[in-house]
Amino acid sequence: MVKHHGVPYLEKKQKSLNVNESNKNDIVKVLGNPSTKSKFNNDLWIYIERKQTQSKLKNLGRMKIIENNVLVLEIDAFGLLKKKEFYNKDDMHKIDISKSTTNNEFKKNSFIYDFMSSMRQKITDPLGQRAKQREKISQR
Repeated sequence: MVKHHGVPYLEKKQKSLNVNESNKNDIVKVLGNPSTKSKFNNDLWIYIERKQTQSKLKNLGRMKIIENNVLVLEIDAFGLLKKKEFYNKDDMHKIDISKSTTNNEFKKNSFIYDFMSSMRQKITDPLGQRAKQREKISQR
């Protein structure tokens, strides 16, 4: 059984898109809507294709990745394709990932911490029913 996610045959379809020739309409016609859009100086459209299958019994049926393709398209303000980068499963191993981390600046009693705590409480108990139940139990 093969599970497919994203745009099928992405590698084959992306070859029909040409830098400085293809526009947004051509891209949508060939690939459909992007998996992800980002807005910087130019539009950045990301298309994903992933195929997985169940591995053999010795691996306890874990999913094995057959294909993992990513297409990154940069589109200028006029709607023309300015840059096209295609990454396959082998290219993913070559990408360097930063080892540096950022520190969490949320400290107890800070405004952001208090705000996020109150939002979490409102999400988990929007009508305040739990507080009312606790009050009834304590009065008994």
